[in-house]
Amino acid sequence: MSARPEVVDLFCGVGALSHGLKLAGCRILAGYDTDERCKHAFETNNGGEFVKRDVGKMSAYEIMGRYSGDAPSVLAGCAPCQPFSTYKQRYAEDPQWGLVRKFAELAAEVQPDFVTMENVPSLLRYKDGSVFRMFKDILNEAGYPLRVTVAKCELFGVPQKRRRLVVVAARGRKIGPLIPAENVGRTVREAIGHLPPIEAGAKHANDPLHTSSSLSDLNMRRMKAAKPGGTWRDWPEDLRADCHRRASGKTYPGVYARMMWDEPAPTMTTQCFGFGNGRFGHPEQDRAISLREAALLQSFPEGYEFVPTNEKPSMKEVGRWIGNAVPVELGRAIGNTILVGL
Repeated sequence: MSARPEVVDLFCGVGALSHGLKLAGCRILAGYDTDERCKHAFETNNGGEFVKRDVGKMSAYEIMGRYSGDAPSVLAGCAPCQPFSTYKQRYAEDPQWGLVRKFAELAAEVQPDFVTMENVPSLLRYKDGSVFRMFKDILNEAGYPLRVTVAKCELFGVPQKRRRLVVVAARGRKIGPLIPAENVGRTVREAIGHLPPIEAGAKHANDPLHTSSSLSDLNMRRMKAAKPGGTWRDWPEDLRADCHRRASGKTYPGVYARMMWDEPAPTMTTQCFGFGNGRFGHPEQDRAISLREAALLQSFPEGYEFVPTNEKPSMKEVGRWIGNAVPVELGRAIGNTILVGL
């Protein structure tokens, strides 16, 4: 068999996990997702075919037909993680957790050589652990022992403090641990310090993705008062938001804050382009981080295309894609682990 594994990626989004696997040496065959707007990014950067499809309605035969049979096969995926987040569980049940079961069932039917899933660590505890136990039992019964890791992304070349659940399984092969990167502990400065300065609400002429959100007069005053690594508690009293004056708001110091140059970034979210949504202020310039900076902090390569060159990127849409993405370098580490298992 060829030493270059073939990958089908479910819930592929803009292709971050696929890109990491590609960088490790895998061949990307196809990605499936319900968001057709991800097609350009997935295909342009990864070479595989994007298929608009609800994974919950897919059959194993659709996936089986993708593999050549002449190379090791990999089924990869990251089911939507919002229902497993601590925040989400406070409010309502979410039927999307059933997609984790669907992924396991598809893997058991397809019987690829390797299976990998990435998600939030709280999936291990969701519904008292019953959802993950179900996932594990389905794969175990199909002949896949699981190696489960709660990965610290900064150990794998991602300039960001982020914890992710990584599952890698194989039939008839021993799977080793994820291999840490040589460039452990990359910082915000290393990731984005070389980018040219821009102002709030502006974009760079040579890179439409290097664009930042505008700031109101009040938020600009707050930004100027913010210190790298500090909180809104550093501000003069007249700049503090009403919610921070209440007892319930005093437990959220990590909003309206700047990053620190010589530390990894905080976790990128779907709102990472907004100063008021977290510690997403630039360490030095008076603005929130740009979309390009957010992408680099998620370890996307600098040339990664999210939209066609003649299209203006939407802050909300591209920000959501970036925040939801698997850090590319974590994907590469998963790919390296698979290659070692060949």
